[in-house]
Amino acid sequence: MPATPTRRATPPARARTTGPRAAYPRAARRPTRRAMVTAWALAGALLTGCATTSPGADPEDTPADGTGTQQATPHCDATPGAPRTTADTAPSTDAQDETSDSAGTPCEHASATDATTPAPEQHLLLATQADGDSIALVDPRDRDGSAVVDEITVGAAPWDVAVHPGSGRAFVSTAEGVAVVDLATRERTHLLAYRHRPDRVAWGEYRPGGLGLAVSPDGATVHVAVSTGDAAFLETIDVDSGTVERSTPVGRRPFDVLISDDGSEVYTIDHDGFTVTVVDTATSATRSVEVAPFGTEGGLASFEKPHYAVLTPDGDLLLPYQGRALARVDPASGRVTTTALQADTHQHGVARTDDGTLVIAGNGPFGNAASGASIEVVAPDGRSVVLPTDRRHETVAVWQDGGAAFGVLAGGYTQDGAWDGLTVLPLAAALDGTDESYELEVPGRPQSIVPVTLPAPSPSTSTSPPTSPSPSEGTP
Repeated sequence: MPATPTRRATPPARARTTGPRAAYPRAARRPTRRAMVTAWALAGALLTGCATTSPGADPEDTPADGTGTQQATPHCDATPGAPRTTADTAPSTDAQDETSDSAGTPCEHASATDATTPAPEQHLLLATQADGDSIALVDPRDRDGSAVVDEITVGAAPWDVAVHPGSGRAFVSTAEGVAVVDLATRERTHLLAYRHRPDRVAWGEYRPGGLGLAVSPDGATVHVAVSTGDAAFLETIDVDSGTVERSTPVGRRPFDVLISDDGSEVYTIDHDGFTVTVVDTATSATRSVEVAPFGTEGGLASFEKPHYAVLTPDGDLLLPYQGRALARVDPASGRVTTTALQADTHQHGVARTDDGTLVIAGNGPFGNAASGASIEVVAPDGRSVVLPTDRRHETVAVWQDGGAAFGVLAGGYTQDGAWDGLTVLPLAAALDGTDESYELEVPGRPQSIVPVTLPAPSPSTSTSPPTSPSPSEGTP
């Protein structure tokens, strides 16, 4: 997109009146900060007899006895399922906020039967609310009321979000730092300071601060792209200490950051640089690969720039351009090849299913693209289906539920046309040429989305909602 900063107003909602989507009207907004069940705390008590481990610890790091039972001193809270108490305090160094936790009381009633009972799961989404200071927990199945289950305060202008299932934590890049979120208590527990700290807190795609981010396979390290406006850096942060271990120069305005399956390389998608920067996580050595299928003419004002990417199983990067070309980047050799796309529209986000199906967000006739907004779905065999839409979208994620795959597209488009919602597209029908998409209302200009699996709440136990820290608490 061009590099001229503007503040964009969200257009009024428009009802869908044709096709299968007419059966799913947009949901009315209802209060989202409702009393919540601390489902993970309760499920943990049932599964491990109230055993506790240190906050954020990976369960695989806990020794096991010969029967496979985790070795931990059994404890349980006075009230089963009560949330863990956390507090953000301003750090005295660049380290993260300090967190205090209650050890609980010894548990005398652990049940062997409970240990074998699996907890039911919910397949949900996390969405950054880029016009505010929160992330939303969204249930895409809720078409009748608000799909927002909860909102968690993380810090000003959240951009990207990543989940590490093993530690039960989410990481969010904001204008203030990287927020660490405990998904069990639904609280921000730490705010990790950037080395290149913004000189102001602002909103929008041109603001300084964190953009794309990725978490290492072991959950111990976060790699976040930090823009200063004139330059950008990939900052590698140790999660436990909050220390920025390395800061590596990369291309300008890295919208997206991806990490290889083994964690040995990180890739920044440098929007204003027409490049992908390959960073070796052991040495911080970098290689810049130009990815410009239509050239770099126009510079910052060009629409033919990279936005987001996905990784293939063999380690290549796929980037859509203008609904006309899909660039494949081999990070090892730097070789770039292209195949044709059919949408002929200015494309941003892309997501990939396990079977190789691609879902791409298209936003209209900009630059050398001539067609309107659409969703392009590309089958593993290369067959393309283009579904016109009257909505613009920024990013895309794949959500799985009941054995079916759905593309979910976020309405927080960074230019004119953003809207407060998500589009959910059943992919099996889409590949047959049928648009069965429906919309979910999510406030705050949802920009980045990621699937998350959480234990289902218990209907019998609830608590008052925890108090999330304000965006300024613990801010470097």
